[in-house]
Amino acid sequence: MVPGQEAAAQYANILLLLQASFRGQSLGLKQTFIIYRIDMFRGILLQCKFILVAFLNVTYNFFPYPLRKVYLRIFGIKTGKNTSIHRLCRFFHVGNLQVGNNCTINFGCYLDNRRGIYIGNNVGIAHNTKIYTLGHDIDDPEFRTKGKATTIEDNSFIFSNAIIMPGVTIGEGAIVLPGSVVTKNVEAWSIVGGNPAHFIRKRKENIDYRHSYNYLFAL
Repeated sequence: MVPGQEAAAQYANILLLLQASFRGQSLGLKQTFIIYRIDMFRGILLQCKFILVAFLNVTYNFFPYPLRKVYLRIFGIKTGKNTSIHRLCRFFHVGNLQVGNNCTINFGCYLDNRRGIYIGNNVGIAHNTKIYTLGHDIDDPEFRTKGKATTIEDNSFIFSNAIIMPGVTIGEGAIVLPGSVVTKNVEAWSIVGGNPAHFIRKRKENIDYRHSYNYLFAL
């Protein structure tokens, strides 16, 4: 057997072992050891990711704007022109976070960017807001995770202490009032509030402002 075919055969055997373990089939000592080694390696990779994210969450606070933008870019977090992410925010992952131009994410926000957070232009997110992209399926017997990317479109504003659940799209120009829990999509130019958030009224579309709060030593 040539080296390429041998590697492919070993990979196929590993897949069969994993399938057998998931189906609850009994495995021999050697097979069990292989599964153990695979799980151990996955656990090490996961711990390394947690250490990297913890390092990011601590160190980015020490950089003033615009050096903070450059530093976040190293970790795959992309921000546009005149956009700032203030101190004491918490990321759950590296990458999977894109923010447009003229945006402000205020201090203390929680950004669960595991499945992706996509923010348009001229968006304001007030302090202590939580944006989720992944959670648990409460109806699943094994309580497995499920999630989807969260999108906040242009000219929207989210007031403080709001919670945005996984997979939600906040439409263009929408307003989320303080302390709201948004569990479904919000239509463009709508004002929503409450727990769960519900439609309150429409908002005028003739806005003329920019969310630009990027002072050198701002929060």
